[in-house]
Amino acid sequence: MYAQIASLPPLSPALLNPPSGAADHPARRRRVGNFPLDAAALDHFNDLLMRLHHVPLLGDQLATAARELVRQPVTDNHAAAIAHRMRLAHTVSQMLADPEWQPAGESVEPAQLVVNYTHGDHRLIPDNLPVIGGLDDAVVVDAAWPQLAGEVDSYLDYCRLRAIEADLRHCRAFEFHFSRQDWQEARRAEAALIEHCRRVGESSYVPPSTAGGFRVC
Repeated sequence: MYAQIASLPPLSPALLNPPSGAADHPARRRRVGNFPLDAAALDHFNDLLMRLHHVPLLGDQLATAARELVRQPVTDNHAAAIAHRMRLAHTVSQMLADPEWQPAGESVEPAQLVVNYTHGDHRLIPDNLPVIGGLDDAVVVDAAWPQLAGEVDSYLDYCRLRAIEADLRHCRAFEFHFSRQDWQEARRAEAALIEHCRRVGESSYVPPSTAGGFRVC
């Protein structure tokens, strides 16, 4: 019944573990594609990652990830993995802005951190870089995802059921009140209907025959 967002696969293996000997190559660690990483911006970025309970990243890790991502399929001028996370960030933004949805308390802070960064002016990597622009946004989404996946999944299911209710009312989704509690009640009703249909499908309205089947005369 839920929209069920699968766990995000890693953007790049390079982002999981610091490279060995990275400190021996400081110049190499300061460029993502042709863009030089600013040390202060990287520190600010890592402060955000730590607030999201993610380990800080080295510039060399981001540079290596960028080299790997440029070889991936491209969607909307971004590496496909980055584009996917940018869509998720947009969903998080919609979730916070939706006046009818009441986010679970523990999801509010990480969701707000994602929105503030992806909509903010102080970014580590420009979005307009071909293919790898938005890599920093994607990393922030990954960092927040363990705290957000369940809530975003619930919100998408809420949107699905609200659309069904709107269609039944012959109106648009925002033209009637549909709260989180309404969604939970609609979800329970849907689950009961599915279970009823399953039981009916496994049974038969035709009584069992005692005559040993049909005979052709």
